[in-house]
Amino acid sequence: MAKIPVFYSFHFDNDVMRVQQIRNIGILEGNSPASPNDWERLKRTGETAVERWIEDNMKYKRCVIVLIGSDTANRPWVKYEIKKAWNDQRALLGIYIHNLKCPRNGFSKKGKNPFDELQLESGTKLSSLVTCYDPSPLNAYDEIAKNVENWIRWAIKNKQN
Repeated sequence: MAKIPVFYSFHFDNDVMRVQQIRNIGILEGNSPASPNDWERLKRTGETAVERWIEDNMKYKRCVIVLIGSDTANRPWVKYEIKKAWNDQRALLGIYIHNLKCPRNGFSKKGKNPFDELQLESGTKLSSLVTCYDPSPLNAYDEIAKNVENWIRWAIKNKQN
C-alpha cells in the first residue's frame, strides 16, 4: 500500500523526539523535519520566509496531523499551519503525544486542544469539527502505530471544510 502524504504540525522544541517516533512508524510520507539550526535560521529570515517554507512543505499533502504536546496549542506557527490547512481544504486531525516517552524529557503533561483556540466566522470552534485522538498511557505508541493510517483515511474521507 502506498504511503499517505501528510504534513506534521508540532512544537519543535518540546516534542521533536516524540514526533520522530511517529515518523519511524513508517506508513506515512511526512515532510522532512528541519534541523534545529535550519529552523532557527529560517525564523530569523522573517515571517514571509517561514510562511513560504510551510506552503512548500504542505503542498501536495493530503492531511495535516497536529501532534499535540504540552504547549502545542500556544505555538503561533502551529496556529498558522492549522488555519492554512483548513483554508486549503486539507484533512485535519490531532493526536495527543504526551504519553510518548521522550529520551531527554520523559513524558509530558497533556496539552490543550489547539483546535479550541480557532473558530470559523460563524463562531464554531474547529474542535467541534476536527477529531483529536488521545492514545492510552499504557500503550500510546502501539495504539498510534496500529490506528494512525485509519485515522488519516477517515479524516480525508470526512473532511469538514
